[in-house]
Amino acid sequence: MEIHRYEKIWTAAALLLIVGLIATVTYGAVGPGVKMVDDSGGTVDADSLGDTEFGDPGVTQTGENEYDVHVVARQFLFQPGTGSPIRVPANSEVTFYITSADVVHGFEVAGTNINVMAIPGQVAEITVRFDEPGQYGIVCHEYCGAGHHTMAGQLVVVPEDEYEGGS
Repeated sequence: MEIHRYEKIWTAAALLLIVGLIATVTYGAVGPGVKMVDDSGGTVDADSLGDTEFGDPGVTQTGENEYDVHVVARQFLFQPGTGSPIRVPANSEVTFYITSADVVHGFEVAGTNINVMAIPGQVAEITVRFDEPGQYGIVCHEYCGAGHHTMAGQLVVVPEDEYEGGS
């Protein structure tokens, strides 16, 4: 049996596309800077956040060039982030701890790889490094109610010599 020349070409092209798709997915899963968020953040009682580290959310220095940021998502704001921006210094490693006080929210810092769901009772933990000063928008990417479209905030990375403490 003879296979027509065009069938060979189309079969080779299809196989090349399949191999390319598998390579792209593999790179996306194990490539640089890609990390899945897990359940290492723990849990809290969403009804009594005032009795936890989320009672006074904000930025805390935990070491030299290391900071923790506790964020509470509420309908329809981020605390801190909406009323006043979250301020962290450049050349620092920042660990975000995010939870929700009411419904499922999203927490995405545009232009970074920070993108987690804020679920009542769950604490999402993600660590990132900010090397350069800049301003980043914070948005909720999970529909959380009628005012969802207004739920936004800001993260400001300031030069080290201008940093005067948390938000």
